[in-house]
Amino acid sequence: MDFRKSTSIRYLAIVALLVIVAISIIVRAGFLMFVKRGYWEQVANRFVKENVVVKPNRGNILSEDGQLMASSLPEYRIYMDFMTSESKKFPERREKDQYRRDTLLKNNIDELCEGLHRILPDQSAAEFKAHLLKGRKQESRHWSIYPKRISYIQYKEISKLPIFNLGQYTGGFIGESVNRRKKPFGSLAMRTLGDTFAGYPDSAKNGLELAYDSILKGKTGITHRQKVMNRYLNIVDVPAVDGCDIVSTINVNMQDIAEKALLDKMEELKADMGVVILMEVETGEVRAIVNMSKADDGKYYEMNNHAISTRMEPGSTFKTASILVALDDGVVDTTEVVDTGTGVLMMYGSAMKDHNWHRGGYQKISLPEILGVSSNIGVSRIIDEHYGDNPTKFVEGLYRVGIGEDLDLDIPGYQPPIIRYPNKQNWWKTTLPWMSIGYETQIAPINTLAFYNAIANNGRMVKPRFVKAIVRDGEVIEEFKPIVLKESICSTSALRKMQDMLEGVVSEGLGKQAGSKQFHVSGKTGTAQVAQGSAGYKSGAMQYLVSFCGYFPSEKPKYSCIVAIRKPDYPASGGGMAGPVFSRIAERVMAESLKRDIREAIDSNTVVIPDVKNGNLNEARYILRELDIDNEWEGHYDKEGAFGKTDLIADGVRLTRMELKEGVVPDVRGMGAKDAVYLMEKGGLKVQLSGVGKVRTQSIPAGNRLVKGQTVRLVLK
Repeated sequence: MDFRKSTSIRYLAIVALLVIVAISIIVRAGFLMFVKRGYWEQVANRFVKENVVVKPNRGNILSEDGQLMASSLPEYRIYMDFMTSESKKFPERREKDQYRRDTLLKNNIDELCEGLHRILPDQSAAEFKAHLLKGRKQESRHWSIYPKRISYIQYKEISKLPIFNLGQYTGGFIGESVNRRKKPFGSLAMRTLGDTFAGYPDSAKNGLELAYDSILKGKTGITHRQKVMNRYLNIVDVPAVDGCDIVSTINVNMQDIAEKALLDKMEELKADMGVVILMEVETGEVRAIVNMSKADDGKYYEMNNHAISTRMEPGSTFKTASILVALDDGVVDTTEVVDTGTGVLMMYGSAMKDHNWHRGGYQKISLPEILGVSSNIGVSRIIDEHYGDNPTKFVEGLYRVGIGEDLDLDIPGYQPPIIRYPNKQNWWKTTLPWMSIGYETQIAPINTLAFYNAIANNGRMVKPRFVKAIVRDGEVIEEFKPIVLKESICSTSALRKMQDMLEGVVSEGLGKQAGSKQFHVSGKTGTAQVAQGSAGYKSGAMQYLVSFCGYFPSEKPKYSCIVAIRKPDYPASGGGMAGPVFSRIAERVMAESLKRDIREAIDSNTVVIPDVKNGNLNEARYILRELDIDNEWEGHYDKEGAFGKTDLIADGVRLTRMELKEGVVPDVRGMGAKDAVYLMEKGGLKVQLSGVGKVRTQSIPAGNRLVKGQTVRLVLK
């Protein structure tokens, strides 16, 4: 009995103890939850950071042959912490560490600054030294070493310099990376590719960047940072998804050809705006698109996408549409003869003039001749005679043949044509004849080209395209096919007659300078007066839009192209000014497309010695060795790099090293643009290029004293 009683007492004591412990735990938990809650939340926040946004990498924009045209690449700002050291971890060693740092800086600052000057040559070693010593005197913890952003390659080179190669705590070198959208080909197709906002490569502003922003930017991810065993770990909650790449239709070589041809002519004419669009006839893929405007400094830049967003009065290129409507309606034929008189005809109180009115006009000419000499009177008389009582039928015909088609392009800023229908508020007797020759309408160059492209494509109108495919990790996930807007813009009979007349414009008419001796070209010249501001068409306020739109080769068209240049003052001639640009583009584009494998042209026993440009001899030597072509090195060979001249010899190529003297202008004649620009800019000169091929002339002769900041003009042919 006593045993059972003592056992019960022990059980009760244990239960009581457990109850007391439980109560104390609950009380303690409540104290922590309510009284100490704020304190422990602060502690937790020091160890865990929730919902950290991880930005994805923006996708690239590629050319049609896979070359990188826009990409997000890291850039760096570099700083120096003059007070940092391991003393952050061991405060008792701070004074000793700082003395060692100062001694290190004093002993190595000259070598450090020489290295900075070598990598960043726009500042001298002395300037770097004075700047760094100023930062040390101020005991700065975040002293900017260089005011501009630098590339990843420059950053890696700088991090290898004395002091900086010791790491952040000992060397004090700090690099802060910022992603920036880069265009490896510079201004080529810049306005069409588009831009992102500065410092925010995931925020698109215009062009393809904006049109395909949702595809390029990817999806953000979520992580949280947690401190475990004195180290922060990133724990992924939702992984970021990088953006896809888009493959554009732009061909880099063709884009370069078009830009150089247009710029050379604009500089010659002192033009203020110019456009070139080159399109593949069958697919509608835009191979090149150039938009140049003159800035306040007198230089040309891609500032606006005039090709798709600037409506213009097209002038005489519109006459093709007017005549095609009449042919398709059957109201005229190519045998039609019109009396244009002495070149001046009063139409409803206003004088309609041909460009040769002061020489007596064209008198009686046939329909092909009307188009060939671009007779304003001939076209306007035909249209006014057959559609004067029913202008709506003519306007409906313009939309039928596609000149007024809304292309619904995927690039932001596109402006569809304005070709108005007759009504009491906006229609006068003079409207129809002047509309027929390219006035009273507003059309962007891309629409004019799409119309001519349809003529080249046997009447089938396709939508101009700027993107071929969407790619992820090298695999095509979506491919865009040609979009047909109109299966046929007119009857087969009308189309064939128009094709013959457009070829005649180039072979016999005003478009001769757009032609080529190598193949046939078809197209139409255009010259239009452009009113400026409130002064309207008054004398002194005039500019001229000269243009040529057509396709090549005529027998089996592969490409269509439009060239439009706006210039001040007279003279103005679409055939004589825009035509040569068209011809130059057409010949060089055809040369590119006709390139064939050299092995098809020679037998296996023939040794072909290529024409090797002057310039980087190491690169030339590497290529020659890969082609198994003998090469002789004149002078000592330098593995680190050498520049010089090349000469053909009996069995190969002789490479002769050129000694580059500091402070002396180098001889870059015979070099390609890349090597010539490198050598000139390395010496501190600014370079202006014109033409393509090898450097033929340099405005500052070789051997002259080099003055940094001077501009040297290189002409390539």
